[in-house]
Amino acid sequence: MREKKSSFSRTKKKYIKFLRKQEIHGQPFLNKINQLKDFYLPISEQIYSNYLINKNCLIIGLSGAQGTGKTTISKILKIILKTKFKLNVVNFSIDDFYKTLKQRKKMSQDIHELFLTRGVPGTHDTYLLKKKLQKILKRKFSPIKLPRFDKAADDRLPKQKWVKIKKKPDIVIFEGWCVGAKHQKKNLRKPVNILEKQKDGKLLWRKKVNKELKNKYKEIFKLIDKLIFLKVPNLKFVYKWRTLQEKKLKMHSKGKKIMGKKEIYRFIMHYERVTRDMMKDLTKTADVLINIDGKHRLKNMRLN
Repeated sequence: MREKKSSFSRTKKKYIKFLRKQEIHGQPFLNKINQLKDFYLPISEQIYSNYLINKNCLIIGLSGAQGTGKTTISKILKIILKTKFKLNVVNFSIDDFYKTLKQRKKMSQDIHELFLTRGVPGTHDTYLLKKKLQKILKRKFSPIKLPRFDKAADDRLPKQKWVKIKKKPDIVIFEGWCVGAKHQKKNLRKPVNILEKQKDGKLLWRKKVNKELKNKYKEIFKLIDKLIFLKVPNLKFVYKWRTLQEKKLKMHSKGKKIMGKKEIYRFIMHYERVTRDMMKDLTKTADVLINIDGKHRLKNMRLN
């Protein structure tokens, strides 16, 4: 009993310390201890229970729209799994696997101009991502390096700045806005916003994005053992929270260009179709569904 209390105390201490650091650059976190007890600990306990079944590396997908807090939540889960359950955890984002600016420029010339903007399926290096995940899952593990992407520069960082993974992880938390997304079987023709209407009249962009989801992304998402989905109340909060993200980015990227409100609004339009579909699909199929309220708090949760 004493050991259990001590374990919780250590976890709580590291969790609070992490949140306080985050608060320096953004809004305060509300109900910190209740959120730990009601959400983060139960999710971590479920992940640990699943790991104990065969003690092989588990890939946990963490998905949600722009600005829902995926990166923060993935770091919190890592703190708990490492401190309380003594697991070796690696977390990374699908964002770090964006194609280089040069590659996206070529896509925009060869296929459609909208592929210059990073984000949608088709703008990630799926070959590199699948290869890295497969290497992590190999029984005989060899150290690997994972790419990093500089959003302010809109380009992949050079290899010397990639992250080296020296030890085989017990848990991989793989987060990203479109992680677990499925292709649309119909309704591609009707535009969901003005961007699609004005820039994709021939459906070339939409069809290519959908084809990527149906084939290459599906193969990657098959490797996920459990999927956590963060559901927003509606899309207006995606715009609001993405604006907050840009403000944080500005603090860490002095001298580099970030997006203004109009640019953010247009940027999010690229994501809208897939985001709307995920809000319908993953609400039903995710292993863990977390509803987020309008104040950016975890409201309630369903564990499957």
